[in-house]
Amino acid sequence: MDNKNIDKLFEDLQGRFDINKPKLGHQLRFLDKLNESKNVSAESGSVWRLNWKPLMAVAASIIVCLGIFFSIPNDPELLDLASISPEMSNTQDFFTTTIENELKKLNDERSPLTQQIIDDALKQLQLLENEYTNLKIDLTESNEDQRVIYAMISNFQSRIEILNNVLEQIENVKQFKSNTDENTNTI
Repeated sequence: MDNKNIDKLFEDLQGRFDINKPKLGHQLRFLDKLNESKNVSAESGSVWRLNWKPLMAVAASIIVCLGIFFSIPNDPELLDLASISPEMSNTQDFFTTTIENELKKLNDERSPLTQQIIDDALKQLQLLENEYTNLKIDLTESNEDQRVIYAMISNFQSRIEILNNVLEQIENVKQFKSNTDENTNTI
C-alpha cells in the first residue's frame, strides 16, 4: 500500500477509535480474577481420577491390530530377472534403461499431431507391464522356469519394439506434415 491509501484509511476511521481509558483499579481487578482462576484450576487438578474406558479401548484396538497383522500369511516376494543371477540383473537393467530413454524421447515428441499415437503406445506398454507382473508371479511359482525367463525377456523386447515403431511413425508424420506445408507454401 502506498502512503496515499494509508492516509485515506486513517481519515475514514477518524473518530472511530476507542480512546477511553479504563476505570481506576482495572489492572488490579484483572490480576485478582487471573489469580482466582489459577487457584480454581489448581484445586480441581488435585482431585485426579483415572478414566479407564479410553485406555481399555486403545489397548483393545492395539491387540486387534496386532492379531490381524500376525495372522495374515506372508506372501513370498515376487522374483524378477534381477533376482535370478547377476547376468539377468544386467539384462534387466539394460532393458529398463533403454525403455526409460525411449519413453523420454517419446514424451519429447508429444504434440497435438502425435498425441493419439503416443497415447495408444502408452496403453500397449501398460498392457505389457501388467503381463510382466503376471510373469513375475509365474516365475516365483515355477521356481525360475526357463520358459518364463524367456517370456520376460521377450516382454522387454516387445516394449522396446513398440517404442521404436512409434518413434518411426512420429518421424513419418512429421515428414508428411513438413512436405504438406512446403507444397501449400509453394503453390
